Amino acid sequence: MAIENPRLLLIDSYDSFTFNLASLCKQSIPNCSIYLIKNDTFTISELLPFLQFFSAVIVGPGPGSPEIDQDAGVIKHLWNVAEHSLLPIFGVCLGLQSLGVAYGAELKRLNVVKHGQISHIEHSGIELFHGVGLVEAVRYHSLHVVPAEGSDVEALAWADDGEENGKVVMAMRHATKPFWAVQYHPESVCTRGGGLEVIRNFWRLAQRWSRKTGRQALPWNNTIGNAMGDPWPCLPRPSPQTSTSESRSTVGTAVLDLPGIVTATICELFGVADEDSPFVLLDSAAQPGRFSIIGSLMHSSLQIIHFARDGFLTLVRGKQCVREHLGRRDVWTWLASFMASQRAHKGHPDIPFWGGLIGLLSYELGVHSLGVSLSEECRTTQHPDLNLIFVERSVVLDSITGRVFVQSLISDDSWIADTTATLLKAYSQGVNAASPSFKEPQVTPVVTLPDKTRYIARINEAKERIFAGDSYELCLTARTSISLPKTSLRSGSTSWRRFQALRGKNPAPYSAYIRLHPTTLLSSSPERFMSTSRPPDPIFHLRPIKGTVRKAPGITRAIAEKALVGSTKEVAENLMIVDLIRHDLHAVVGEHVEVKQFCVVEEYETVWQLVSVIEGRLEPGTHSALDPDSQLGWEMLKRSLPPGSMTGAPKKRSIEILQTLEDHERSIYSGVFGYWCVGGGSDWSVTIRSCFKFDELPGSAMEEWVIGAGGAITALSEADAEWEEMIVKLTSVVGAFTSCT
Repeated sequence: MAIENPRLLLIDSYDSFTFNLASLCKQSIPNCSIYLIKNDTFTISELLPFLQFFSAVIVGPGPGSPEIDQDAGVIKHLWNVAEHSLLPIFGVCLGLQSLGVAYGAELKRLNVVKHGQISHIEHSGIELFHGVGLVEAVRYHSLHVVPAEGSDVEALAWADDGEENGKVVMAMRHATKPFWAVQYHPESVCTRGGGLEVIRNFWRLAQRWSRKTGRQALPWNNTIGNAMGDPWPCLPRPSPQTSTSESRSTVGTAVLDLPGIVTATICELFGVADEDSPFVLLDSAAQPGRFSIIGSLMHSSLQIIHFARDGFLTLVRGKQCVREHLGRRDVWTWLASFMASQRAHKGHPDIPFWGGLIGLLSYELGVHSLGVSLSEECRTTQHPDLNLIFVERSVVLDSITGRVFVQSLISDDSWIADTTATLLKAYSQGVNAASPSFKEPQVTPVVTLPDKTRYIARINEAKERIFAGDSYELCLTARTSISLPKTSLRSGSTSWRRFQALRGKNPAPYSAYIRLHPTTLLSSSPERFMSTSRPPDPIFHLRPIKGTVRKAPGITRAIAEKALVGSTKEVAENLMIVDLIRHDLHAVVGEHVEVKQFCVVEEYETVWQLVSVIEGRLEPGTHSALDPDSQLGWEMLKRSLPPGSMTGAPKKRSIEILQTLEDHERSIYSGVFGYWCVGGGSDWSVTIRSCFKFDELPGSAMEEWVIGAGGAITALSEADAEWEEMIVKLTSVVGAFTSCT
């Protein structure tokens, strides 16, 4: 008789693919409930009494070694529990290595590491592989096990790596106990034949063993429920502030047809040239971007500032500053509650932004949300980790239709009519170009690149950590600084001019000019991080970029595709981040995650990029049943930061390693910038191809800009090539300073 409503315990070793495995189990095992714990949540003595409430255990993958207690945690003890505590266990990657080591297998390093690579799997056709045909599986490992002769574990599948590694065990079973495991990753998006089929076979074997031994899981009770928490997926609790359509403000909108109007024209009508005032522009300067958003800020516009190290926010209106303590809330809960109170409706349905928060989230804000301790340098940072301003008046340009939307959240706001008249007058008079040209003073900026020898040494250190199994991919970065005399400001060389130069050299779909004291950001980012459609039933859309080829004479699309899609290294980098993003999405929305585009070459102004697209959503109708102002979107943003394309995988361990390899905090670089709309949607971009500065350097005669750049380091990386890739990424941003001198 089949177990009708099985409960599975999934043990996570701080991996970035765990929720992909949870989803695969949900698809494979009918009506199952999945409970997740970390491998260090319980000691084995604490965990043993709970095992009798579960039908089976899934031991997930993870970084590190099964021989290191900190890496393996409780899983190393599961293989030797007493007979009365036995239950079926299925292990993946670290799970297989732990099983092998527990029964005498020798743990070795692969000669050639396999991270994000697809291998043909030879198998016995029995047990896990009963009825399974061709298996092409994704591997993420640098360690492997060699079973001892005559031991209690035996191999069920192999990958033949030829001269690289020889035959490598890919699956095994215990001779008498209900233990099975695979070395490859059945949950990867590119695994074929060895995913659903193998998990279903495991469940068939587990049920057969349970029937044979008479084992039944005990009925659930409150004690075990309190210890284990809710089953996955655990939807965020609704915001305490419920907004109804009656209590929402109404968005006032005027629509103009102004084909060809230039974004800079509107920015300058709104006072962008005044360096002392705040300003926000989200600029779609190239495809696939479409909408540009310009905020018309007021003296009373609310600015929200937060440092990750602090338990409070600073709320700024003009010269008034109020400190608001978070108490037991985190900043994400505060933001969700604040935006719930600001919900608006009846904005124009054709545009994504009606008003709301625009600004910056730092890399370290995401690091802190992951539970990783911040470095001492981060504790003294000048730049806020969260710097947002609430935009009540805005203009949105649609680059495809030529329409301009003038809108306000303020009731009966005469500003809409005034701004409409101003734009029509400027358009009719032909005032539709960027600011007049100016003669840049002959000032040579001082550009300080990272030390090449040091950077290459860090690349080699990163590769050693990868060979040791601590990470699959490490996105190593370094800081470039640009200094120039402040006297250039008096002659018109403002940050706005710098942005125009950057935009001209490298028009990008997700550009931004954000001037929110004390930070000014100029960005020509090509990478959308996450967009969220308006509720109900929001769709989360991510577009990670991994893989870059610089444009040059003779570099056609065909050549770029051969260099990117045809490269094992480039595809592996992209695949790892796709699987990581799937995990982040599955963590919040559950099963409904889909890769819409995998490793497609896209053309940008100065480079070719390898881009994938992933979407996630709740079970249709689920969000409608929730409070529409729930913090689902904020929870997704919190869970997904920092961007996986800027960390590597597994995310948490990779960040910890990168803190030992990088000489500076990242701050604004490799965080995100974008908006959260009062209609419930949002759109955030990755802060790359960008520079930023601190607005006040007391006593300094120099203006200091920071540029971050780097690349994904894998086992296949060549140090000199990685250095050159970083220089390519720096070129367009540095050019915004050097082209005018």
